Amino acid sequence: MFRENLRVAVRALASNKLRSILTTLGIIIGVATVISLVAMGNGVQQYIDQQFEAQGANLVYIFPARIDLRGGANRSGFIGGPPGAQSGVAASLTMGDVQALNDRTLVPDASVVVPVASGGARAYAGGHKYLASVQGTAPDYRLLNDWNTVYGDWFNDTDYTGHARVALLGSRAYSKLYPLGGDPIGEELRLNDVPFKIVGVLRQRSAGQATSNDDVVFIPLTTARARLFPSRNAKGQVLAGIIVVQATSKERTNAVVQEVTHVLRQRHSITFQNDDDFSVATQSDLQNTVASITGVLTVFLAAIAAISLLVGGIGIMNIMLVSVTERTHEIGLRKAVGAKPGVILVQFLLEAVMLALLGGLVGIAVGWAMASVVVVISHNQFQAVITPQAVLLAVGFSGLVGIVFGVYPAARAARLRPIEALRFE
Repeated sequence: MFRENLRVAVRALASNKLRSILTTLGIIIGVATVISLVAMGNGVQQYIDQQFEAQGANLVYIFPARIDLRGGANRSGFIGGPPGAQSGVAASLTMGDVQALNDRTLVPDASVVVPVASGGARAYAGGHKYLASVQGTAPDYRLLNDWNTVYGDWFNDTDYTGHARVALLGSRAYSKLYPLGGDPIGEELRLNDVPFKIVGVLRQRSAGQATSNDDVVFIPLTTARARLFPSRNAKGQVLAGIIVVQATSKERTNAVVQEVTHVLRQRHSITFQNDDDFSVATQSDLQNTVASITGVLTVFLAAIAAISLLVGGIGIMNIMLVSVTERTHEIGLRKAVGAKPGVILVQFLLEAVMLALLGGLVGIAVGWAMASVVVVISHNQFQAVITPQAVLLAVGFSGLVGIVFGVYPAARAARLRPIEALRFE
């Protein structure tokens, strides 16, 4: 009997091809949107995980705290903005803190301690210009990730202590300023009209991807604070931006967190934990935080897109009600020859589910295509990742929509009385 109902359902849908196709559009659009958003969300998450893994698992980041402030400076070392400003500039980490954390008697489980301050600047070199991301740091920064150079080398301790105007180009920054290639060592680079000498070009770290590691210009932090983005706290101390600490091993990362926290609390005269004017996070902490944010955004966007599935479900209900009305005479004949109400109900329910599943399968293909187009547009910065769970969820949800919105028309068909149905014109 099920096969017979299935055959009748297929024949009914095939006899109204255009109407069936138009009915599934709502489901197709809804499933395609959900699939593409989930695929792109998974791809972004995979991309982020790869970037974190490339940085290493034994890094600890120290951030200056940020609070809302209407003006003036507080005990945490915040510098207020002009009257009426809603937030202050975090100023809790200084170069003195960097020097203290570099003391191995205070932080014995740290192998590298470097400050990093970021900013933007207009870069001019090789007859080209672009808006560059500039990072001021110390020479030991190259030890964090085994940075390799194509031309030249990193700036050294003498450059750092002497506030030398030297710069190291990331691979993407180099390609922007020198699209034809060539050795730029010794040539002039102007950052916000301040002249620098190019001393090195970094090897590409992420093939074909415009990552923050490649799209950057490195200069000594001492020079950055003196020439490009000077910043001091209320006491006149030079700010360090954030501080990156590399533990001697992955197993000693938590020990570094405790040692760093103890040293900074002593230096900042902090007694209670809630008064900390800094934040310490490990690589895994940052990765988990970013993953949770990305996951929530993906689910939120997919939930919004799923609303179109409800619209598609309403379309299925509408067309099935029309179908019941058009086939009232057929229903009467089937009941007159002995078809039970359950058989009629299953027949129309099958038609609704088949419409929804057809739309779901087409929607999966369209969603994958949409995600692939976005990947191409983004220059392959990430890959669309369609998981089996997402496909099963899309198909299952499509079938559920067909059942939910097909029950009422099917039940209405099953309740028709044979005599009334046969008389219907």
